[in-house]
Amino acid sequence: MTEHTEAWGFLRKLSWEDMLLVLGALVLAGIVAAVIRWSMRHLAEKAPARLRLFILRFVPLSRLLVAIACVVIIVPILIEPKFQNVIALIASVGVAFAFAFKDYVSCLAGGLVTVLENTYQPGDWIEVDGIYGEVKSIDMRAVRIVTPDDTEVSIPHLRLWSTSIFNASSGSQSLLCVADFYLHPEHDASLVRSRLTEVAENSPFRKPETPVVVIIFEKPWGTHYRLKAYVKESRKQFLFITDLTVRGKAMIRSLGIRFAQATYAETKS
Repeated sequence: MTEHTEAWGFLRKLSWEDMLLVLGALVLAGIVAAVIRWSMRHLAEKAPARLRLFILRFVPLSRLLVAIACVVIIVPILIEPKFQNVIALIASVGVAFAFAFKDYVSCLAGGLVTVLENTYQPGDWIEVDGIYGEVKSIDMRAVRIVTPDDTEVSIPHLRLWSTSIFNASSGSQSLLCVADFYLHPEHDASLVRSRLTEVAENSPFRKPETPVVVIIFEKPWGTHYRLKAYVKESRKQFLFITDLTVRGKAMIRSLGIRFAQATYAETKS
């Protein structure tokens, strides 16, 4: 108990007046922050559309400034302005910041490792924790990727230590695309394989002089075809898969082959 008291010995013995001042400063800071937030949001709604987001960016910054001002007012009330007290306060705050920012430091280290090992780079298509998208930038704390739905996601470099990172392009402009087809088992597999290869080879999105591969799996409910080919430009991978799917289905229908009709239970098995 004595050690605990000595650790916080730099704090003043507060009177009721001091406690009221601290409480008043906190309440005033909350009111000021709320007024500033409401005012900026109101101003952003009235301003031209091109300035709305620019104005809203200052909302969290203004709240931070109000919080700093509140701390500057409260600290002299709680602590006697002596050299020893200031050093003790700085040490306590330093320890608190060390615990609070240990994950941030780990993110910085992960970002450094990412750059040195070239795990991924801007323009690569990666998947982390089930999130797939194009790397837009590698910042100090996180990597920013844009998903196919045009949603920007920030993933902390901290995930590098505990999560598998899948890189589909690895610095290349091209990447492998896969189109799936599920057919009734009663058909000529060699013919379908040959025609699917032609479908991929004739696609305008395919990268020239790259291999086209058709993988076939026989399932209890039918035959599963996987048509694999490299796209010319990684950003057009979904257009390429769509093109393969549309023209592949048209070719299969022209051969009079039925598609598989698997039930949910059969698919799960």
